[in-house]
Amino acid sequence: MTDNGRFIVEGGHQLAGEIVPQGAKNEALQIISATLMTDQPVLLTNLPDIRDVNKLLDLLTGLGAEVERIDRHTCRVTAKNIDVAYMQSADYVRDAQHIRGSVMLIAPLLNRYGRATLPKPGGDKIGRRRLDTHLLGLQTLGADFKYDAERFIYSFTTDGLKGAYIHMDEISVTGTANVVMAAALAEGESTIYNAACEPYLQQLCKMLNRMGAKIEGIGSNLLKIQGVETLGGTEHRMLPDMIEIGSFIGLAAMTGSDITIKDVSVENLGIIPRTFERMGIQLNINGDDIHVPAQDHYEIQSFIDGGLMTIYDAPWPGFTPDLMSICLVTAIQARGSVLIHQKMFESRLFFVDKLIDMGAQIILCDPHRATVIGLDKRAPLRGISMSSPDIRAGVSLLIAALSAEGTSQIDNIHQIDRGYQDIDGRLRALGAKIIRE
Repeated sequence: MTDNGRFIVEGGHQLAGEIVPQGAKNEALQIISATLMTDQPVLLTNLPDIRDVNKLLDLLTGLGAEVERIDRHTCRVTAKNIDVAYMQSADYVRDAQHIRGSVMLIAPLLNRYGRATLPKPGGDKIGRRRLDTHLLGLQTLGADFKYDAERFIYSFTTDGLKGAYIHMDEISVTGTANVVMAAALAEGESTIYNAACEPYLQQLCKMLNRMGAKIEGIGSNLLKIQGVETLGGTEHRMLPDMIEIGSFIGLAAMTGSDITIKDVSVENLGIIPRTFERMGIQLNINGDDIHVPAQDHYEIQSFIDGGLMTIYDAPWPGFTPDLMSICLVTAIQARGSVLIHQKMFESRLFFVDKLIDMGAQIILCDPHRATVIGLDKRAPLRGISMSSPDIRAGVSLLIAALSAEGTSQIDNIHQIDRGYQDIDGRLRALGAKIIRE
């Protein structure tokens, strides 16, 4: 057994039943960071019980915040007595390196205490994920930063943040979140153009407004923020995780299963349902539930002019990059072909060699593009041993294994656990044969 655990998966079984998506991981990381913006209690509900979220809550505890775990998915954070010096400690540096969400702690601490420290953050191995957008945005608002190349640590200081016009150099969700949190308590007015506008970012802005912030333009890429002196407490509920919802749609299609995904918040899914429908997957939307009926075949549509279907990622309201791996694996058993163009990260397609070993017909054109020639379920994939390189690829490999003939072994499953709560137990409840070792 590896240090990071493994799944033993017996494939080839149809699944059936209802599944409820967890709270949104990417939203939770922003919202937890924002609890440091006030010394008043903030109640958080529908939190996913996953590694990245729990590690960030542990970081807050280390900083001196009172984190009261009410139940598995609910906690109250009161960030009254924060020890900013703890950010220099070996424990903080070690723990913050392992979670990319720690970058969003900078703005709240800069606002309240005038200084913050950040070790170069970790996370997925999916290519270069630069911090320039965060650094330049905070610098424009009046923060100074230095980089210690020997310790790989960024140090930030300010005599007081002041409102400014910021044209974001890339549409970064976490970069926008950091700048929004910084501007909310900065002196004067800030304008943020080319801002990310994902539902999770909208949720952050709405929560800050309930706390007393003055943010206009929510849902657009142009935000106007009038700085206020202090923020108060509030309550906030996470949206369902759209990446889990997309993963379950792909799982149902690949395994020919009849699955109902409950309470999905359809209005916040954007073009995700339509994208899977373009792959030939039937979706019945009943209120706030998505029913995926069992399908023997699903056929990828062509463009109106007859051209090969291309699925590509783009900043919201485009198709989220976190579901590109799921689309790729789902296309393996479709009828027809599709070009998967992963524009935003250069290493996310490197797991396709494992899928090819399983019998998939995939041509990796370059680090960003892969053409999938669908098998149309004429032949099942075969079970093999493999390892999970990142959260989304890990679940894609799990979907492939569940659809395959025979037994698969997936190592390094801590990567999957970072983003998916009790995924093996929840899929077993649908009839999946998964053993965790």
